[in-house]
Amino acid sequence: MKLAGKTAIITGGGRDIGSAVAIKLASEGANVAINYFSSSKGADETVGVIQAAGGKAFAMQGDLNNKADVDALVSAAVQSFGGVDILVNNAGGLIARKTIAEMPLEHWEAVMRLNVTSMFLMTQACLANMTSGTIVNLASQAGRDGGGPGAVAYATAKGAVITMTRGLAKELGPDIRVNALCPGMIDTDFHNVHTPDAGRRGFEANAPLKRQGVVEDAANLVLFLASDDSAFITGTNIDINGGMLFS
Repeated sequence: MKLAGKTAIITGGGRDIGSAVAIKLASEGANVAINYFSSSKGADETVGVIQAAGGKAFAMQGDLNNKADVDALVSAAVQSFGGVDILVNNAGGLIARKTIAEMPLEHWEAVMRLNVTSMFLMTQACLANMTSGTIVNLASQAGRDGGGPGAVAYATAKGAVITMTRGLAKELGPDIRVNALCPGMIDTDFHNVHTPDAGRRGFEANAPLKRQGVVEDAANLVLFLASDDSAFITGTNIDINGGMLFS
């Protein structure tokens, strides 16, 4: 197994990409700590899948903009599994589509906290318990191309994730590698909520691969970046978008 004996923390691990990543890393031997914010249902189900397959996992509620909650999650992982080897900064979101003209400061700050500040706090807390390992961040195609209508705050935040990934790779090497994914249209609740169905059908028609991505596509790439299979890769932000954007 590629991750036997390793401990991974996955933020936002109760659904969609986060859940698929947790299950994938556990299938390769990792002990998994899952963070969730609002509903325990998906996180508990993910833990159940992992445990039913013989893996070790727990789920813990926490607001990742609250340093006490972040520290509690990391501490629980260390106490349960002995350390931290892999951090997957998956938590994030658009919240709502708003143009700059209509955007209140509170919305701007909330998007930045959700996508960037949470990543800063989680990374800082894990580094106190990591002497080596990998960090994998979830950026977005929006960080490359500016996003769709009303997504400038989200795109800006994900652009910060891309840049922070590069800076951390320089700062933390050679012992800790840091990379990111830039997903395009992945079939998740994110797009169920924020993307009209016509837009998704248009993507499928125009993408070279003629389909939306699925969460397993992202999880497979996270596994690659978290494992020694990518031992000479750091500071990359890898496009995973079915060929809709080349960077």
